[in-house]
Amino acid sequence: MIESKPIRLARENGEIGSALPPFPSRTVKSTAAGFFALVLALVFVLPVVKLIYLSVHGDMGLTLEHYTEMLRQDRLWKTLKDTFIVVAGSSLVSVILGTAAAWLIAYTDIKHKNTLHLALLLPFILPSYVLTLSWSSFMSAQGFVAQALHWFQPDAKPWSMYSYGGIIFVMGIHHFPLVYLLTVEVLKKIPRDLEWATRASGAGRWTTFRLVTLPLSLPGLTAGALLVFLASLDNFGIPAFLGIPSHISVLSTLIYEEIIGFGPSAFARGAALSVMLGVIAVIGTILQWLSVRKIKAADTVVSDNSPRYTLGMHRGWMTSAVWAGIAFITLIPLISMVAISLKKAYGLPFQWKNLTWDNYRYILLDNPKVWQSIQTSLLLSVTTFVICLVLGSLLAYARLRKPSWLTKAAELAVALPYTLPGIVFGLCMIFAWMEPIPGWNPGIYGSISILFIAYTCRFLILQVRAGITAFTQIDVSLEEAAHSSGAGFWRKWVSVLIPLLLPGLLSGAFLVFLTAFTELTVSALLWSTGSQTIGVTIFSFEQAGSTLYSTALSSLIVVLILGGMAALQLLQKLQSSKGVQQP
Repeated sequence: MIESKPIRLARENGEIGSALPPFPSRTVKSTAAGFFALVLALVFVLPVVKLIYLSVHGDMGLTLEHYTEMLRQDRLWKTLKDTFIVVAGSSLVSVILGTAAAWLIAYTDIKHKNTLHLALLLPFILPSYVLTLSWSSFMSAQGFVAQALHWFQPDAKPWSMYSYGGIIFVMGIHHFPLVYLLTVEVLKKIPRDLEWATRASGAGRWTTFRLVTLPLSLPGLTAGALLVFLASLDNFGIPAFLGIPSHISVLSTLIYEEIIGFGPSAFARGAALSVMLGVIAVIGTILQWLSVRKIKAADTVVSDNSPRYTLGMHRGWMTSAVWAGIAFITLIPLISMVAISLKKAYGLPFQWKNLTWDNYRYILLDNPKVWQSIQTSLLLSVTTFVICLVLGSLLAYARLRKPSWLTKAAELAVALPYTLPGIVFGLCMIFAWMEPIPGWNPGIYGSISILFIAYTCRFLILQVRAGITAFTQIDVSLEEAAHSSGAGFWRKWVSVLIPLLLPGLLSGAFLVFLTAFTELTVSALLWSTGSQTIGVTIFSFEQAGSTLYSTALSSLIVVLILGGMAALQLLQKLQSSKGVQQP
């Protein structure tokens, strides 16, 4: 920019110095933006690019040999069939349960709705491998079901969880809260006038549901079904615990088995499989995003929280039946898992003389590797908590208050690691950090550092989403008032934004903490000696047949999760009280 002589003299005399910013400021901003974009590309995008490249790279250059080799194997086609059976079956279970739960909460006057809402989320909040262990304990030969069956027939055996049906059932009840969450608000926004008009025309309740309620709720049902499809496709814990012992493989477990099997082309085959799984996941994500856009289009409609159907004399027993159902799918299996963890030896009847605390003493005091895994998971989750809280909140602020192509691209780049299935992202991290630059190995792969990077990259988007939600609730006029009062950037954050946003931001950060603390899928590929996490330790115990130790450690995790849920509830109450106090 070229200044005229009068303007230059006035600026040098201090007369208009504040009106004309110095020229280098634009250069500094451009440099900072370029550096930020470069970091995003290297950390979030490059791993995916390297995965795709290695899947088509061979001794003779670019080739599709790895894909054709995998497609010729009968094992891949069996895995694809098993994946379809498991994903389709569990998605159907989730849609049925989630839709029924959403209808009861949105349309009826069932008792204790707020408490029921939280209880319905519990199956998803629990780590999938903990829910799996609880159900495998519940339905085992030593579980409560077997003991009850023996009263009627001594040789009776309970339903085996190590089967297609077992995997589908556990995965279905683990994911149905996703359908519930996306459907319940859609149902509340359906105009009741349309339903009344249909009823006034002589249609019954079922006809009204079929002609009005179901078509208008399809955006929520479709979005929930697609989200469950993606979650089932991504899930590693349930098919790993229940499928591997019974030789049932899905794509996520097949990739894991390929990588740990080593061999000269293990990584290449794993990369090809990961690209196949990643493509399916990305297509499902796009479809799910389009469905969610339809839901957001109706966000201007006010939710109708008043009940539309009165249960009358059935209200009491239906409320009890719903609570009994929740207890059956979560609480009772958890109690069975705790009961097995207290036994002196697996196979002994549940009697007072056979109970002991030795399993808990072993995992907490006698086995240094277990305690080390607890410390590692705490260190990883706390560090991820802090980094995501700071970076995610700043990125959310920039995305909402300073929208540009860079902030939008940053959000998409940050969302990419979470969009990919966990096992695929873990493989991306291996390829990216084993040798980031040809001929240079920084020593990150094979150390705990790669877990720090992987956790931050994968869970950062959770904090960004929570931050965007929190910032939308704060009027921009508050920031403008702070600027008018002379507050700088840091003063504005410390005095205005943080006090108002802290409960909402911490809610997202606690979600990051709990997710990172119980993570298994990514850690299963990236852990090394000295960096074993809690999820990997439980998986190792179960694979080795040490069920008493795996159930004991899982029981401790449940206690920690319940404590985390209580903390989240307290934060939400604080946020609500702040909202009431605001003018």
